[in-house]
Amino acid sequence: MKVVIIEDEPLTAEDLSDTLLQVDKSIQIEAVLTSVKNAISYFKDNAFPDLIFSDIQLGDGLSFEIFKAINTTTPVVFCTAYDEYALEAFKANGIDYILKPFTTASINATIHKIKQLQQRLSQKDTSYKDLYELFENKLARKKGSILVYQRDKIIPLPVKEIAICYVDNQITRAVCFDQRSYIVNHTLDELEDILGTPFFRANRQHLVNHEAVREASHYFGRKLVVNLTVPFQDDVIVSKAKSSSFLNWLAG
Repeated sequence: MKVVIIEDEPLTAEDLSDTLLQVDKSIQIEAVLTSVKNAISYFKDNAFPDLIFSDIQLGDGLSFEIFKAINTTTPVVFCTAYDEYALEAFKANGIDYILKPFTTASINATIHKIKQLQQRLSQKDTSYKDLYELFENKLARKKGSILVYQRDKIIPLPVKEIAICYVDNQITRAVCFDQRSYIVNHTLDELEDILGTPFFRANRQHLVNHEAVREASHYFGRKLVVNLTVPFQDDVIVSKAKSSSFLNWLAG
């Protein structure tokens, strides 16, 4: 079985690839694509695989844009951390999904199901346009504030005041444009979903607001270092694999 992975987080893509090969050694990973633009270009020039695993929210947009732009009957399994509201949309459209963080068991069950249903899935006409509009609307309805903690107080913090979120010794913190700092009772993965496209996941430790980016500079190994408009103790490094997605996001 030939598989293409669409995922802009290198460690997640590597983990998924390793898990797939562990589940079925006959699987061939044809490509790992990191953006909407990259995927559309790839599928225009290459044969479609037997199965596609795709993240939903990439650095330069929603992956549904890919499947609106290309004509394929290849089954797509979406890897998602979205809530029950979003999952109902998949069920209604007959599309398979796995929840992040995925496990060997969940991948194994998905591969087993795909093999059983492959002929029927390849004949299915899926409306990615409807899903794209649904998720676009969902992203547009992001929360206006999050709850943060300061001593014994729980404070609603407007999202527009947050410059950067980061992880320090397994504690998630939010730093504001006026340099206030708070503990947040969410993981960075959860905040990435909650805060939406105005924020970019630069790496496993940093989630940065577009308005907080002063500039980006070239760094070792074709990486980028992000210079912020607020004082911050750590270097915010964007990996080589995510640099293109980051620049597309920054330009938008």
